[in-house]
Amino acid sequence: MAVWRALGLLLASCIAASAQPQTPESLARDLQKKYDGINDFSADFVHSYRGGVLKQQATESGRMMVRKPGKMRWEYTAPEKKTFVSDGHKMYAYLPKDRQVIVSTVPASHDQAATPALLLAGTGNIARDYEVAFDKVPEAPAGSLALRLTPRKREAEYDWLTLVVEPGSLRLRMLITVDPQGGRSAFTFTNLKENAGLADTLFVFKMPRNVDVDVVNDGGAK
Repeated sequence: MAVWRALGLLLASCIAASAQPQTPESLARDLQKKYDGINDFSADFVHSYRGGVLKQQATESGRMMVRKPGKMRWEYTAPEKKTFVSDGHKMYAYLPKDRQVIVSTVPASHDQAATPALLLAGTGNIARDYEVAFDKVPEAPAGSLALRLTPRKREAEYDWLTLVVEPGSLRLRMLITVDPQGGRSAFTFTNLKENAGLADTLFVFKMPRNVDVDVVNDGGAK
């Protein structure tokens, strides 16, 4: 009887623990712990944008690859080809249609996430760098969790961002940002693969011939 009583108490404690509602802060900690254990990942994406001063609307798609720390490759394939690459030190934006490459510098400290994408690439810390709250995303998959991150330090590129993840696995499904002009960007991810061993060569940018190169730093373009 003592054994059954002990098992009953253990079961009751497990049920009570599982019934405790998750808070935004606990979800933030769980997400940070998960991302700390991921060295690289890749996914197909659909990027939709709407709003802003010019009331633009656009939908694009492609594939993204990320490897820590700070390495990324975003290949837009439709409707227009574009490539964005970070090798961990420099960021390159290649716009074939305009025959232009824009070069900027990745923040010197890997503790600083200057863009939402760099947060995914292992810079910054969710709990430390953001105020967190649950969010509602109408187009998110049913049953998913949405966590809004508002930067504690004002950012020029966005006012806040939302991560949409699967419950349990915490696999990333969406990344949403809202900029100071009211524009809303939503990335929806599918075919996500984690810790696949992405090669460093994927994050090396090869400068195309006959393009205009604009180098941007903290003081502007030069």
